[in-house]
Amino acid sequence: MRLRRSVCTVLLGLVLVPAPLVAMPSYEQVRQSHRSSDVLVLDRHGVVVQTVRRDFRQRRGQWVALEQISPALQHAVLVSEDRRFASHGGVDWLSVGVAAWDGMVSGRARGASTITMQLAGLLDQDLAAGRGGRSVWQKLDQVVAAQSLEDGWSKSQILEAYLNRVAFRGELVGVDAMSRALFQKEAAALDARESAIAAVLLRGPNASALTVERRACLTLQEMGRGQACRGLGNLVSVALRRASQPPFGQRNRAPHFARWLLEQDPNLRAGECVHSTLDARLQAQVAASVRRHLLDLRAARVRDAAVVVLDNHSGQVLAYQGSSGELSEAADVDHARSLRQAGSTLKPFLYQLAIEKRLLTAASLLQDSALNLPTGNGLYIPQNYDKQFVGWTSARTALGSSLNIPAVRVLTLLGPQALVQRLRALGMDLRQEGDYYGYSLALGSADVTLLQLSNAYRAFANQGRAQDVRTRLDEPSAPASAVMDAGASWIVGDMLSDRQARVLTFGLDSALSTPFWSAAKTGTSKDMRDNWALGWSQDYTVGVWVGNSAGQSMQDVSGVSGAAPIWHEVMSLLQRGRSSRQPPIPDGVLARDMHYEPAVEAARREYFLQGTETERVELADSAQAYSGQLRIAQPVNGTILALDPDIPPLNQQLRLQAQGQMDVARDVAWWVDGRQVAQGPSARLPLRPGRMLIELRDAQGRVWDRVSVQIRGALPGKP
Repeated sequence: MRLRRSVCTVLLGLVLVPAPLVAMPSYEQVRQSHRSSDVLVLDRHGVVVQTVRRDFRQRRGQWVALEQISPALQHAVLVSEDRRFASHGGVDWLSVGVAAWDGMVSGRARGASTITMQLAGLLDQDLAAGRGGRSVWQKLDQVVAAQSLEDGWSKSQILEAYLNRVAFRGELVGVDAMSRALFQKEAAALDARESAIAAVLLRGPNASALTVERRACLTLQEMGRGQACRGLGNLVSVALRRASQPPFGQRNRAPHFARWLLEQDPNLRAGECVHSTLDARLQAQVAASVRRHLLDLRAARVRDAAVVVLDNHSGQVLAYQGSSGELSEAADVDHARSLRQAGSTLKPFLYQLAIEKRLLTAASLLQDSALNLPTGNGLYIPQNYDKQFVGWTSARTALGSSLNIPAVRVLTLLGPQALVQRLRALGMDLRQEGDYYGYSLALGSADVTLLQLSNAYRAFANQGRAQDVRTRLDEPSAPASAVMDAGASWIVGDMLSDRQARVLTFGLDSALSTPFWSAAKTGTSKDMRDNWALGWSQDYTVGVWVGNSAGQSMQDVSGVSGAAPIWHEVMSLLQRGRSSRQPPIPDGVLARDMHYEPAVEAARREYFLQGTETERVELADSAQAYSGQLRIAQPVNGTILALDPDIPPLNQQLRLQAQGQMDVARDVAWWVDGRQVAQGPSARLPLRPGRMLIELRDAQGRVWDRVSVQIRGALPGKP
């Protein structure tokens, strides 16, 4: 029966009328329809910055022109698959006859398909072989299709299309994917040994290493390169193990950005290109800066960093480094979009809002002294970074030097919820209300992302106008909205660009100082888990986060020593050969020469919102004007005093002092153990042995603060 079937097939083939019964696509159609398995993310100049796998059924690379394919591979494929390719018209009738004869004599099937016939099967799904092979009629249609290809295509086009469409090993389809995966090189660079291995894979894509070695050696011998068989087994083993490895030359400059980009457009298909706003050169420079500085910080237990660079005017993302790559313990985590505690980076928004609401000016004096505030969870006692106090200081110095206590006092003027609402309006996704954060929000207790924070800082550069960022060149700019007052935003920018205002904490020569105009702020979260440095110049905003993906504390690293050096270097790269000038003073901002009495700070030229200007700030006036949370300044909670038996009892008194909203303090009353003992912001209380609960109440009986004091000893004349 098998003999009769083979003879029938040959006879039908011999009498076949070569009419083009099967319509085949043109070479141009096939090439244009080719799709790699990846989406290519291009930078703003068309340079590939990232390839993202989109089709996981097959791995296909780019289409490779025949002149870019190794001549050795072309030779090996023709030797292995189709010796008479150049002379036949699509069907090698001699091979068909030999295959039929072998089938009749030995009973074993032997393939006789030419490269043209195989290509026809790749182009027409109806001609694809099933599990039992092709049927007789499929074979006849394949012959007709091959002849049709030969009539419309050149031999070079047929061989080129075949090498770009055929499966080599596993998921690897096409010469580009095969050469980059198995041999980690481009198709043009394949040598004779590699070409022989690739060629025999066409005959058995899933063949064992020993079978591939044997067949490749036979092919090399037929190519006249039999001496190359020595050591071939090692090369085969290495090549086959690479089948699932990342391909050679795969662009991996912005993996986190590309992932974010594709999340925004899930309809992007394999083989498509997307023109992003990134600058490939800048992206590489940012990555190099991150690596260099993190290597310097290894002893401080720092492993991760993220950087975002934005164009102030368009909102385009120019660089986006999501992690430190191989230095990271979680390289796949996008730290630019991961929630981290903000630290002092929220202070500029706090001061801006207070200035906008005319609750203070850049010249206002704030007291940097011990502070404790009652909350629902007990007393909140903030401290400065160095655990020292400087006394009275201006808002300009307090912000520039990032003092904590003054910032908390400013938040008592506004209330946490007002700041939460402002931060949300700027695009920060705060998930809790103001009562949850309390006054610690002034010191950055909220979790934010570097991307959100960087874009919010960009609003300062645009005089308070907030706008979503752009990631693609083909998308329009998002509408901008005025979120912050332009004048107050400009004043905060002036405060953050003032080197003198930073001297107290950072000195004159720090990583925040640049030879061009810029404004910058650092931040460090609790237990040194996060370092931040954010700032802007005339044209760019740069945000940097440094820390560890798992949240481990760093060792003696602050924002100015961890994140700021990267910020400084990236900003300097951006401004190379460019000028950066401070934005012009907006309408409604007035400049005044002013001084302090007494001279707690040097006289200077200061900027005010119209209606808040002054030429002199007196400390007494400032203390009276301060309207922070009313509290007990003296005694401090937990004070322990000892009575002296040699001093008359009337001379042993406890000083009571209120501090805060003076308009309220004038009418306050002092209560001890539930009994009113004095009236007014200050008083003196005779001492008696025991523990006293001292409360500060207003005229309505509201308790503003309470402290506990213990008096030890006995009064003279009493046991």
